[in-house]
Amino acid sequence: MDQEVEYRRLGRSGIKLSEVGLGGWLTFAHVHDELSGRAIIDKAFECGINFFDTANVYGRGSCEEQWGRLLAGYRRSSFVLATKVFFPMGNSPNERGLSRKHIMEQCEASLRRLRIDYIDLYQCHRLDAETPLDETIRAMDDLISQGKIHYWGFSSWPSHRILETMKICGDRYYAPVSSQPKYNLLIRDVEIDVMGTCRENGIGQVVSSPLEQGILTGKYQPGMPLPEDSRAVDDHQNQFMIGMANDEDLLTQVQKLRVVADSVNASTTQLSLAWILRRPEVSSCIIGATKTTHVIENCQASGLKLSLDHLQAIDEIILPVSYSNDDNN
Repeated sequence: MDQEVEYRRLGRSGIKLSEVGLGGWLTFAHVHDELSGRAIIDKAFECGINFFDTANVYGRGSCEEQWGRLLAGYRRSSFVLATKVFFPMGNSPNERGLSRKHIMEQCEASLRRLRIDYIDLYQCHRLDAETPLDETIRAMDDLISQGKIHYWGFSSWPSHRILETMKICGDRYYAPVSSQPKYNLLIRDVEIDVMGTCRENGIGQVVSSPLEQGILTGKYQPGMPLPEDSRAVDDHQNQFMIGMANDEDLLTQVQKLRVVADSVNASTTQLSLAWILRRPEVSSCIIGATKTTHVIENCQASGLKLSLDHLQAIDEIILPVSYSNDDNN
């Protein structure tokens, strides 16, 4: 075994997730074929990863289908599998959103594609302004009662909607236990109020884009050509990050993180993940890996502790930036 990650409870629930989880966005069914996908999944298990996160919209179901094949050889109790619902899965007006009809139909479709009997964590991929919250909540509650999902959560919901959700749930419905925001050294919006609201209501964070699609690994250097084997040169993966990969001021800041990383005997990648995991509200960081070496390196960030001096040094080097890219992650 290369490196066994540590585990954290998901919010107030009893379930435990690996501090580093594996995601399927833009990699599985895009970059990975069955052979390379199998290598990534196997290495994830070897490193102690037990949390796997996908969505029905990734490849319009093809990511779930591939994961269904790749995970079939593992004991169902040995991993926590999450997927999502919201984005269009067809052209008709009811093949999208968080209506009861769409949630119920897509849950069944995800179960078939993933080749499983239940989903551990079913997440609302975005907020649906056209569907009453109580309709969405009731659908999730019914799926839990039916045993088709064990827990539910949401992605990129604002604080006031989270509070409204908890009020509706009360003692009547199963409440959400997870929040999946984009969160990293560069994107820190959720620290303003979402993290506090979730903490007070027992909702854990399973954060996406912890390395901002590779920008925070330090592989992209100012004044240098983009690495030939990087996401930035792959049109299947780079649509949401190419601006950052060409931002020389930003890349210069990221390079300066190397000094802090060296002081804790870590890579810039591991430093960036440890910075996220410093927050007790975070249950897991969801990585996207194209190589088994990525999985190993990322998992070695688990348990890495940063002092206040380290955190201050990081903030003196790199400041949050705001990019308006909304994606399906």
